[in-house]
Amino acid sequence: MKEFKIAVLPGDGIGPEVMEQAVKILKVIEHQEKVKFNFEYGLLGGCAIDADGTPLPEQTLEITKNADAILLGAVGGPKWDQNPNHLRPEAGLLALRKELDLYANLRPAQMYECMAKASSLKEELVAGVDIMVVRELTGGIYFGEKKRYEDQNGKEVAVDTLLYHEDEIERIVRMAFEIAGKRDNRLVSVDKANVLESSRLWRSVVERIAKEYPNIECTHMLVDACAMQLVRAPKQFDVIVTENMFGDILSDEAAMLTGSIGMLASASLTDGNLGLYEPVHGSAPDIAGQELANPIATILSAALMLRYSFGLDDAAKRIEDAVEDVLNKGIRTADIATTGEISVGTNDMANYIAEILEA
Repeated sequence: MKEFKIAVLPGDGIGPEVMEQAVKILKVIEHQEKVKFNFEYGLLGGCAIDADGTPLPEQTLEITKNADAILLGAVGGPKWDQNPNHLRPEAGLLALRKELDLYANLRPAQMYECMAKASSLKEELVAGVDIMVVRELTGGIYFGEKKRYEDQNGKEVAVDTLLYHEDEIERIVRMAFEIAGKRDNRLVSVDKANVLESSRLWRSVVERIAKEYPNIECTHMLVDACAMQLVRAPKQFDVIVTENMFGDILSDEAAMLTGSIGMLASASLTDGNLGLYEPVHGSAPDIAGQELANPIATILSAALMLRYSFGLDDAAKRIEDAVEDVLNKGIRTADIATTGEISVGTNDMANYIAEILEA
């Protein structure tokens, strides 16, 4: 029997609730695939600060380094908003990404046909949308030097450095080309090359690598134009590749095309099979413990884990199909329910998905 070690980091707010449901689904897959998932739990984020005084305890880091994949719930909350930067929950997640060199963030945004009416855009604009945003995750302005000082007039000045090395760009771009080759052979590289030197380097690397992938249509788009086009005509996009901050913003924009951020999964990958998988939504402490959280994003993140880290493509597809079947039956959690649909709680939504999987 093949065994896989999964580091489980439930995190804060609704994180533990949605994680419980994802583990429930994985146990169904475990039985069907005749594999063994060994779950090892750790603290990350605000709960780790409360327990150990740090958002990323050494024990958690060791658990993740020894795992085949990492499944994360959510981190953060207003309880820790006034903490200094190094003691904020998000600092733990940033540090974990850096420590494990999780440089590639995959953010799929797919519109289920039965959900097209839930989008804030016209149904005909979003029906059939299927976008993959590939975001560089460990470089750029988020990780550059930061400082504040007073100028000669006594006024405060803040500096954030946007730094990219050629090899950092090359590896994320190459991964994006590989992903595009498994989809519709179309890739849009997003930058701000009309203003930023880092973007001019980015564009030159993309053009060099594009020569190795003659079957893939590769185009460039400025980030402001891309933000506009995602709303105007989102179906023109298949795979988008971009740097860290641009990807952070554009992937959230793409996510909202689908009607609810509670539906969307993500994967953060490095070379090899290790990956960190998490829902796009936040910790939502205002609804924690009330059976209101939508577990679908975490369940779909577990499906991505099966596909990218464990090579269990068929199992991943079965989970994705089961989610779609449940939605087609009109079953919804409160965040996506409209008149005439069946509104269920966190646990029941996962149970419906598990029942279809078992059938």
